[in-house]
Amino acid sequence: MDKKKLEILAARIRLETLKVIHSRGFGHVGGAIDLADLMAVLYGEVMKFDPKNPRWEDRDWLVLSKGHAGPVAYATLGLMGFYPIEDAYTLNQPHTKFPSHTDRKLTPGVDLTTGSLGQGASSATGAALGNRLDGRSSRVFCVIGDGEADEGEVWEALHFACAHKLDNIVYFFDQNGYQLDGQTADILDHGNLAAKIEGFGLYTQTVDGHDVEAIYNAIQNALGKKGVPSAIVLNTIKGKGALFAEPKHDHSSQPKEEQWQEAIAASEKALAELTK
Repeated sequence: MDKKKLEILAARIRLETLKVIHSRGFGHVGGAIDLADLMAVLYGEVMKFDPKNPRWEDRDWLVLSKGHAGPVAYATLGLMGFYPIEDAYTLNQPHTKFPSHTDRKLTPGVDLTTGSLGQGASSATGAALGNRLDGRSSRVFCVIGDGEADEGEVWEALHFACAHKLDNIVYFFDQNGYQLDGQTADILDHGNLAAKIEGFGLYTQTVDGHDVEAIYNAIQNALGKKGVPSAIVLNTIKGKGALFAEPKHDHSSQPKEEQWQEAIAASEKALAELTK
């Protein structure tokens, strides 16, 4: 693992995620941008994929069960060469291929349509079972929000994965502590989220969701576990790296143009510092 390379890629993803959402002027900045480090590790070091053949049958799958984080996927896939990154600057515009929630029929590189919270976890689990039945070595990586974990369907998916010994799926729980209506602890407190997941039989780890090396090592540990599905709880800061979003933890942001330009300039500066 090249830590510096992944940190640079994460900074690029963070910058492009801002630019993608800025093209619309508002959107889910916080819950998208806090996944930049995870996306850098997955696409920069871990996953098998082919931008020239997005439906390659032996590819690894990424499923954003928290589908409103779509802009971070669009930024990542653009940087990986699935399409010119500028195409994603039509986010949520009429006739766009980049809707606010991910759609496999519209965007090259998107593996499953998600956004109705909880359902992506089940779909990803089904994909993992299907790949195994087809004899493929493909892995499925599924991202779930901590607010989304209020949905019972998430826990049914984990129960199913464990019962079927799906060791070809890794669930990431984005634990940023906030959801649409406020702090997750105030709305439906999960207590120790990792312990709860582990109670469903999954091999579970907790890491700093902004430490690319820790994320990479946790994924390698997870992929090394046979006969059991895995989960990684990512302790993240909602809006990490966006000047107007990080202090507020807002679920959706509507900054003024001046705030957008300040945030983009700060991200460009952060990237420039890394590439010196």
